[in-house]
Amino acid sequence: MKITESTVSADPIVVIMGPTASGKSALALELARKRGGEIVSVDSMQFYRGLEIGTAQPTAEEQMEIPHHLVGCFDFHERIDVFMFQRLADAAIAEIRQRGRLPVLAGGTGLYLRALLYGLDDLPADPGLRKELDAAYDSEAGETALKRRMAELDPAGLARWENCRRRLIRALEVRLLTGKSILELQKNPFDRLRYPVRAWRLDPEPEVLRERIARRARRMLETGWIEEAERAIASGLLETPTAHQALGYRLIAEHLAGRFDFEELHARISTATWQLARRQRTWFRHQHPEAEPLRSGASVPETA
Repeated sequence: MKITESTVSADPIVVIMGPTASGKSALALELARKRGGEIVSVDSMQFYRGLEIGTAQPTAEEQMEIPHHLVGCFDFHERIDVFMFQRLADAAIAEIRQRGRLPVLAGGTGLYLRALLYGLDDLPADPGLRKELDAAYDSEAGETALKRRMAELDPAGLARWENCRRRLIRALEVRLLTGKSILELQKNPFDRLRYPVRAWRLDPEPEVLRERIARRARRMLETGWIEEAERAIASGLLETPTAHQALGYRLIAEHLAGRFDFEELHARISTATWQLARRQRTWFRHQHPEAEPLRSGASVPETA
C-alpha cells in the first residue's frame, strides 16, 4: 500500500484500523514517514512491557525512527480500561498536534477506537460491584455461574460478549444497576465524531489474512516468543487479568508444561488468532462507518 505526500491533509487525525496481521503497523509507519507523523497505538495489549513479541509491538528501531505512544508503558500487573485509554490517547493526540505533527492512530482494539472517536456512553458504574463480579468470575466454577446468570438477565449481551471477560462483567454490572441491557442503553454514536478524521479499514481477503496469521505466528514463536512468555509467566502473568486478554500466553504455558508439541502450539495459536481476526473484521465493518475499506495491495486514495 503506497502513500504519497498528498494523501492526508494536516488537519484531521488519521486512523488505520483492521484485524490482527492485516498490515496496520506497516501502513501507519509509511504514512508517518511521509507526513511527519507520530503513531498512537490503539491496541489494548501493546500497553504492556514484557509482552513485546507476543503483542507484536513495534521494534526498538521503528520506535527510534518514528515516535510511538501508548506502547510498552505499563507493567502487565496494572489494569488499563477503556476510560484510561481515552484519556491517555486524547493527551497524546494533543501533544502531537502541539508539535505540529500528524497523529496517526493504528490498532485493532475496536472498543477503544470507538470510544476515542465517538466518546463513551454515560452509563452507570459501581467499582465495588465490578470488583465482586471479578472475584466471582475467578472463583471455582465462577465463570460458568456468571455466564448462567447473564443468560437469564441479558441473553443478547451474553451472545455478544461470552468470550470477552471484561466486557461480559461490565455488561452484567450495567444490567444489575439499571435493570436494562447495556445494548439497550448504548446510544448510536455515529453522528458525533470527537475528532475530524480520515480513516481506513484494512480488509484483506480471508484466505490471505489466514495465511499471514499462520506465517506471523510461526515467526514469532521461532524468534523469542516462547522465552518471553516463560519470563512473563515466572513474573506472575497468568495470575493477572491481562492474561485473559493476551492471546497465546496460556497456550505457551501449556506447551511448556508438556501438554503438546511445537507444531500443535503453532496450530492452536494460529486458530485462536484467526478467530480473533474474524471478530475484529465484523466489528470494524459494523461499528466504523467513517472508515474507507482497503483490500490487499490497494492504496490510500490520492485525493484524500
